[in-house]
Amino acid sequence: MPKRAAGVSLPFLQPETGGGAPLHRQLYERLREAILSGALAPRSRLPSTRTLARELGVSRGTVEGAFAQLDAEGFLERRVGSGSVVALPEHARLPRSITAAPARRSGPLARPGLSRRGQRLSRDVLPPEPRDVQPFTPCLPALDLFPTHLWGRAVAKQARHLRPGLMTAGEPAGFRPLREAIAAHLGTARGVRCGWRQVLVLASTQQALDLSARLLLDEGEGVWLEEPGYLGARAAFESAGARVCPVPVDTEGLRVEVGTARAPKARLAYVTPSHQYPLGVTLSLPRRLALLEWARAARAWIFEDDYDSEFRYATRPLAAIQGLDVAGRVLYAGTFNKVMFPSLRLAFLVVPDALVEPFTAARAATDGHAPLLSQAAMAHFMEAGHYAAHLRQMRLAYAERRDALLDALRREAEGWLRPGAAEAGMHVTALLAPGWRDGDVVQRTEPKRLGARRLSPLYLGRGGEQGLVLGFSGASPAGLRAAVRVLSRLMG
Repeated sequence: MPKRAAGVSLPFLQPETGGGAPLHRQLYERLREAILSGALAPRSRLPSTRTLARELGVSRGTVEGAFAQLDAEGFLERRVGSGSVVALPEHARLPRSITAAPARRSGPLARPGLSRRGQRLSRDVLPPEPRDVQPFTPCLPALDLFPTHLWGRAVAKQARHLRPGLMTAGEPAGFRPLREAIAAHLGTARGVRCGWRQVLVLASTQQALDLSARLLLDEGEGVWLEEPGYLGARAAFESAGARVCPVPVDTEGLRVEVGTARAPKARLAYVTPSHQYPLGVTLSLPRRLALLEWARAARAWIFEDDYDSEFRYATRPLAAIQGLDVAGRVLYAGTFNKVMFPSLRLAFLVVPDALVEPFTAARAATDGHAPLLSQAAMAHFMEAGHYAAHLRQMRLAYAERRDALLDALRREAEGWLRPGAAEAGMHVTALLAPGWRDGDVVQRTEPKRLGARRLSPLYLGRGGEQGLVLGFSGASPAGLRAAVRVLSRLMG
């Protein structure tokens, strides 16, 4: 009778056929897991490859491939005539909790080892941006009207004549021709007073907020934040350890006197003066001057987020606060992502002269610089006049889309949804009638993918208004009318 090789029984090794990983890989992973977890004790002798192949109903080559990999990684010790034994010593075994499949967990225990700032940053999760076009998505540009042929030419021109200067590392503050084009445009269109050296090219306004929070705020220092206000600003300042102080907004914008009373020694004030997010009101001139005087006296900073100020429909766009600043206390942020298209990832921050060097050094220490090819294409797009022409066309288109939304709301939602200020921007905020909850409304509309946002979470304190933030720039007039009809049917 032929002699059979002895060894431990391995019924758990039976591989799965009909798809999945290759059989030899399955066998390798199961043996490795058994050795690491201690299910196969050190010095255990395994069956021969011939015996194990017969027991599992696989080819000997499959078993040989798994054994060879384990031998190469030090899990098995193979000797001619003696078979294979587990080589991993007792002290090298891993705890079962490490080798087992990780379970989903939530809360602080799921994030061991984070710093205090890391815990704050991971807690402040912003709502995900939709990856498709939804009718009411706020601040979504008219992608259907974007001049892709002109942009394509700008990109192709830079790519065809790609020179070494665009292929090496760029300046941390940005591509000089683009910085010059931005400074020229802001001086003419927004009344911003700056030289090109004060302009930093970034990926987004959110990056500008994060950079400013890192450089200008120490743990526990106060920050004025509009109430209601932009969640991204709140997240940036809270993650930096700042003490966020909500300052109410009325029909004239931020109530500076309330901020002065609540937090007179705050280090920074975040404002959206040309088109307040989300209520859409404009900061009046007396309050702009009062804000500047407070910043000068308190030696505080003002972060002016001019996110969609180019789009004003009844009058010319209002000049920026930065142009009134004589004390060098205003940081001015703007973005191309809301004028061009979201995935462009180009924005800018204009800083006072005293902050140019530290902000440039900090940019170099974080992500280096923005992609040079897209910066060069954007510079060409602006220098050729395409950017200014695109802005003019979008003002006309967005005015038509705004009117369509307001008309549809009057026809379909009168009595339970009241639109607010709509003289500028890319969205309208509408308050719900008493008894309605914006969370319930948005939950009902989610299956229809309308893109409406809740107003109440934008309040830091309790007692915030119930309403909807409705974008109008990303959908056609007909699409907006249809979306309002759907919304009304869902709420009827």
